[in-house]
Amino acid sequence: MAPKLQILVLISGSGTNLQALIDSVAGKSSPQIDAQIASVISSSPTAYGLTRARNADIPTIVHDLQQYYKDIPKDDKDRRKQMRKTFNVDLAQKVLNIAPDLIVCAGWMLILSPSFLNPISAKGIPIINLHPALPGQFDGINAIERAWEAGQRGVITKGGVMIHRVIKEVDQGEPLVVKELELKKEEDLEEYEDRVHAAEHIAIVEGTILALNEVNNRKLR
Repeated sequence: MAPKLQILVLISGSGTNLQALIDSVAGKSSPQIDAQIASVISSSPTAYGLTRARNADIPTIVHDLQQYYKDIPKDDKDRRKQMRKTFNVDLAQKVLNIAPDLIVCAGWMLILSPSFLNPISAKGIPIINLHPALPGQFDGINAIERAWEAGQRGVITKGGVMIHRVIKEVDQGEPLVVKELELKKEEDLEEYEDRVHAAEHIAIVEGTILALNEVNNRKLR
């Protein structure tokens, strides 16, 4: 029997989407991901997603940007820029040491720069990301709030979530999975957030399965 494909998950927070992946891999939800989560890397030492991973006996790594900025004043922009690059280079090396077949960004809140993406791409490791907006709508941070506010103003009638390939342009890679959600003017932000998160948990599993199928097909050629 061929060894299972290995997934590396990048997180920054509570890890509810990581939990969706864990449950799918364990066969606790459908569809099931036929792979193994090799490791979870968190950008925050206090992320609850680390606890979720440990509860599932998944190895964890903390890669904390603030440790790289330690003792560097905020106005020393040149040094902080250099340390941000070092952070990304070191992150790439940690990933390459694990050598996953697929990287899944499940609530990773930091931009992945070319200093990370280039060495990963050179090894042919695909990266997918969950973003809580439709393609081309609200790239970057606070996408849920921005979509909800636009819906309240009547600018748009649909929000949603997508799983997309990661490229250097933030949230602009090719979508693999798109889930549309109607924006309701009578709905408050918390209610919309709840629907977004429910859609995310489905989309991240579907997107991971699609990406793994591509990896499998490539290995069979």
